[in-house]
Amino acid sequence: MPEVYTHGHHESVLRSHKWRTAANSAAYLLPHLAPDARILDVGCGPGTITADLADLVPQGRVTGIDSAAEIIAQAAAAAGGRQNLDFAAGDVYALDFPDASFDVVHAHQVLQHLSDPVRALREMHRVTRPGGLVAARDGDYAAMAWYPESPALDEWQAFYRAVARSNGGEPDAGRRLYAWARRADFTDIISSSSNWTFATQAERDWWGGLWADRSVKSAIAQAAKERGIATPEALERIAAGWHAWAADEDGWFLCPHGEILCRVG
Repeated sequence: MPEVYTHGHHESVLRSHKWRTAANSAAYLLPHLAPDARILDVGCGPGTITADLADLVPQGRVTGIDSAAEIIAQAAAAAGGRQNLDFAAGDVYALDFPDASFDVVHAHQVLQHLSDPVRALREMHRVTRPGGLVAARDGDYAAMAWYPESPALDEWQAFYRAVARSNGGEPDAGRRLYAWARRADFTDIISSSSNWTFATQAERDWWGGLWADRSVKSAIAQAAKERGIATPEALERIAAGWHAWAADEDGWFLCPHGEILCRVG
């Protein structure tokens, strides 16, 4: 089946993507960047992490690729005139670059959406020079935790994971990254983890609001209804649960991520 990006590109999805920075989403990679590094950012989305990476390698160059041409256009428009940054449409299974083209190949929240993440990692390996790094970070939906307890958020977690798997992806990718890297024949792997935590009123309003919107308006909701995974009534109940969680002064949410740094031999 064709690869499907589970979230789609509704405004509520891009609201989250545009919040991401190299500091809050790629901190595990940053100490390993040389000022003249050549970087490929796979699945770059609207390019906020990509632009940050370009600023961190002023003598280098960063290329961002994404399978969605309309998102590449947005990323290019928001590049801010950086001379060491470019964007193009691309396919992680068939990267349009010669072998050993990059010092670093990076993918944030990409492998979880692929039917064959091991194949993708092998292709990322191909375009990385000897001594370079393949870096990936992915969330793990089953490991997400929140307080107070909420039946609606329990329902959200179950329906999201069902939709992602119906698309051929793996929503609990974070815990699998190390195993996938080993299957892709990497032998020098550093595995780590890091979290996003949402607890202040502003953080809860933002996180709860975007997930409430995604639960009824995005490609996730459409797929859930079309495939009989969730009814419109259930999705409305989930959205209301997100708003209720956000309004609770005790509300707290943990979003864990697995990370891998794979040295190319």
